[in-house]
Amino acid sequence: MKTLKTLLLVTFAIAALTLTAGCGKKPVPAYSSQAGNNAPEGKELASGKQGSISEENMSGEESLDASGQNLGSLGVNGDQNSEEYKKAHGRSSIEMQPVYFDFDQASIRSDQAPRLEHDADYLKNNLSRKLVIEGNTDERGTNEYNLALGERRALNAKTYLVELGIDGSRIRTVSYGDERPLFPGHTEEDWAQNRRDDFVLE
Repeated sequence: MKTLKTLLLVTFAIAALTLTAGCGKKPVPAYSSQAGNNAPEGKELASGKQGSISEENMSGEESLDASGQNLGSLGVNGDQNSEEYKKAHGRSSIEMQPVYFDFDQASIRSDQAPRLEHDADYLKNNLSRKLVIEGNTDERGTNEYNLALGERRALNAKTYLVELGIDGSRIRTVSYGDERPLFPGHTEEDWAQNRRDDFVLE
């Protein structure tokens, strides 16, 4: 009886190995940044103007161009994994502009106000859209502190948008603290890019 069970188990194992040997991984096409092909979540990328980031003064505080000018050769369908794209958009929806913060601060900087005004204008012209503001920090500080700081940053941006006339019920906030760094390096430039609010349309 033991021999029969052993023989059945060995036969089953050989059959399973034979079946799985022919089931290699199928190649998956690379992500195409072209709208409509295999864009994330099946959503097409919309067109519009984007702000850009200038790295002129990365020694302490970042200097950002919030003029809303086009990115030149990097259009809407640019490579979303490129540094240039990530610096311009963070993880924000393409129609929105991220907002950046000074180290250990949650107040909206005056050079970031035009970005919030741009985002408010989009929301005013698209009344059916809702928004999630995602607060982020750099890696310095404890996890608990950074989660609280990210939440304050997101709430301050929400308050600013409400003061610009956006209904607060259309906006929710979430803090990721330092859990989702866009730039994984440990330089001031990386940290400056990670200290931001992203604006994600729902």
